[in-house]
Order: sequence, then structure tokens, then C-alpha cells
Amino acid sequence: MTETINRQSLEAQATDLLRRQIVGGDLRAGERLLETAIAERCGLSRGTIRSALRRLIEEGLVCHVPYTGYQVIDLSEHDLWELYTLRGALESLGTRLAASRIDGPGTRQLRAAFAQLLAAAESQDHERADRLDRELHKLIIRLSGHERLLQHYLRVENQFRVYIALSNREVDAREICESHRELVESICAGDAERAEKLASANILPPEKILRTRRRDAPPSRGIR
Repeated sequence: MTETINRQSLEAQATDLLRRQIVGGDLRAGERLLETAIAERCGLSRGTIRSALRRLIEEGLVCHVPYTGYQVIDLSEHDLWELYTLRGALESLGTRLAASRIDGPGTRQLRAAFAQLLAAAESQDHERADRLDRELHKLIIRLSGHERLLQHYLRVENQFRVYIALSNREVDAREICESHRELVESICAGDAERAEKLASANILPPEKILRTRRRDAPPSRGIR
């Protein structure tokens, strides 16, 4: 189905469209991204699409292969291991610090974010649950009060989005939500040690993602 784009901030909206298609799996790992085809489908210039693709290269979601062109990044086993260990390190530290300094407003923010995730999970709105899952983790990092930690987290945020989306395909949305309940309550209670352990335990190991990827993938529904 053709997706229309608002004429305001064309490059940003084209980037967001392609990003959502990649993270959501509509554009599969290794799939070629043809400037002309995308431009025609979206009613945009090739220059706008090229700029969007270059932005996605910076985010680590797209790569440029000589003599082939642009394609969706195909995360190797080593890439997944790097994202798993890096995300574990950043989120464990952020969670411990957030639990150590949580206050009343922070507690209310965190519980409100979890309530939104719970509502999305109960309605089986997987796309919204994925987004709220990511936002919850980012909020925890913000609540750590560690600006440099947040900056590093944001630099790889979109690659983490892919990892989270791949992870969430293995688990029912309600299970995702329940796995975060104790984490949120530990942070709100100021139990830094337990919260740190739960943050690490809540990240799906790469071998489980690889097991899913070896199955036959469904046909792409993305832009061709």
C-alpha cells in the first residue's frame, strides 16, 4: 500500500518512513533499497531519498555496498553480540543510577510510562507496545541523571530499536509487559542492586534472535 508523506520536512519524514519499515521488518535484512523506486512510490525526488538513506547509514540501519547500492543492514551474529553486550552495559548502569536517585516525580513518570505499555500490551497493539517498550528504557536512562550516558545511548538508539523489535517477536506483548513490572517497581523502590540485575535479565540473548532468523522469513511488504 502506498504511504503518503506530508510535504513538511520531507527528508525527515522520508527517513522516518524508511526507519519504521526497517525496524518493523517490512524491509528485511539485506534487502536492496532503490532510490528511483522509493522516490516514485513516495512522490519525492531522488535527492530527498538519497539524503534519507545517508541519514540511515549514520544510524547504522542502512549500508552502501559498492556496485550494489543501498541495502538494509544485515546484522551478523557478531553485530547482535555487540548490541546485546553494549545495551546490557548501558541499561544496567542507567537502571542502577535511576534507582539510586529516583524521586517522587520520577516515580510518577516511570509508572505512567509502564501503564501505557501495559495498556498497549493488553490490546495486543504490537507496534505501539514496541514503541512504548523503547520509550520506557529511554526514560530510565534519562532518570539516571547521567547526560553522557544518555548521549551514548541515543547514538545507538536506532540499532537498539532493531534489536528490541527482533526480541519482541519471540515474546507475547503481555509477557514483555510483565517482564518489566518488577523492573519498574524495583527502581521506584530504590533497590538499585536488584533493578540492575533485572535490567540485564530482561534483554533477550542474541542466540534466541538468531534462532528466529533462521526460520523462513515472510515476504517483504516494504517499498521496492
